[in-house]
Amino acid sequence: MATLDRPASGLGSPEREAPTVGGADATAAGIAAPQAIVTSLKRSDAVTPYRFRDLLALDDFERHARRLLPPMIFQYVSGGVETGSALAHSRGAYADYALVPRLMRDTSARDTTTELFGQTYAAPFGIGPLGGAAFIAYRGDLVLAEAAKRMNVPMCLSASSLIKLEDVHDQNPQAWFQGYLPGDQNRIDRLLNRVEATGYRTFVVTADTPTLGNREHNTRSGFSMPIKVTPKVAWQSATHPRWLLGTVARTFLKHGAPHFENTEAERGPPMMSQGAVRNTIARDQLSWKNLEAIRKRWSGNLLVKGLLAPEDVEIARACGADGVILSTHGGRQLDYAVAPLDVLPEIAARKGDLKIIVDSGIRRGTDVMKALALGADFVLLGRPFMFAAALGGVAGVEHAMRILKEELNRDMALIGVNRLSELNPEFLRRVPRRG
Repeated sequence: MATLDRPASGLGSPEREAPTVGGADATAAGIAAPQAIVTSLKRSDAVTPYRFRDLLALDDFERHARRLLPPMIFQYVSGGVETGSALAHSRGAYADYALVPRLMRDTSARDTTTELFGQTYAAPFGIGPLGGAAFIAYRGDLVLAEAAKRMNVPMCLSASSLIKLEDVHDQNPQAWFQGYLPGDQNRIDRLLNRVEATGYRTFVVTADTPTLGNREHNTRSGFSMPIKVTPKVAWQSATHPRWLLGTVARTFLKHGAPHFENTEAERGPPMMSQGAVRNTIARDQLSWKNLEAIRKRWSGNLLVKGLLAPEDVEIARACGADGVILSTHGGRQLDYAVAPLDVLPEIAARKGDLKIIVDSGIRRGTDVMKALALGADFVLLGRPFMFAAALGGVAGVEHAMRILKEELNRDMALIGVNRLSELNPEFLRRVPRRG
């Protein structure tokens, strides 16, 4: 019987010991010495900061922000309109598609870079417009602009921002500007003059706000525009001192009362003014003729945001738009609106040289891949980056972007592509909605 310390046969037995080939013996025999096998790698220098240790996915930012922000502020960012159906449909649409990976392919040359309007970005995603960002995170618009610049992705400034569009452009000259426009061409032209003189090269016309959606959650939580300091609001603020002192008090002490800076060509009223509100008159008169007039005088990139009907996309193209953003406004305007992902294939099939961007509901690298596979050229995200700014400033937003970019890079290997342009509907299967 063979013993444990002396096997009876095999390569490990003394009787079968093979001659050594290597070093001087190998050289003498004219045989090249084998290369050493690398069995370990140096640990990466990229270490997640301790304070971000529990932020592993974009949904984690929302979970942590719920504790940081007063309920009225948190609900303002996270809520949808009425039943929340449009919000749920936008997110749930991504679960309707399963991925079909192609394996045993060399994916060691993976590259997430994407070209859009002649600019090469590090990833196919950017920051969508976020109104009131500087009241949620200290100097929020500048935080988002700086993080986008560092990560080399686009950032779109909202017309409802509380920091001057000139200051944001100084922070990030590649930023885009999004406008809530009236059907008054004179007011539009004055705003365009200001945006153009500042140096912006991409102008986004939001089409889905002829009136404000029915955001019942704001009424229930105590949020309003302008903000009214009721006992409920005062209590929520006092019980969330990190936000109250770090965002609100710090803003007032260093920069004075925040104003709506960019809705019109001229500065708007203070955010907390009880005697004046933003001029939203005639937004329900905005029409395609206004877009045609904008195209005639705006030489930069022109996008239309909020479209969902294929027929409207065709009209936007005819008016001279360079691209459209398929969007439900994050589920904050029309309840039960169709999910952008559900109309994307039909629109993408006829897009030609029109750029198709998608927002609303994207949270994972797999979501980004699904949108690109169905014909999108780019995607935008809002809430996760806003919560990231509130939690960690520029570093928090960068961390959120790295999470999404790393997910996308990893998912490209797992599905079997090196370039995002290789994605197509063959990598997807429509599955019945579960639950």
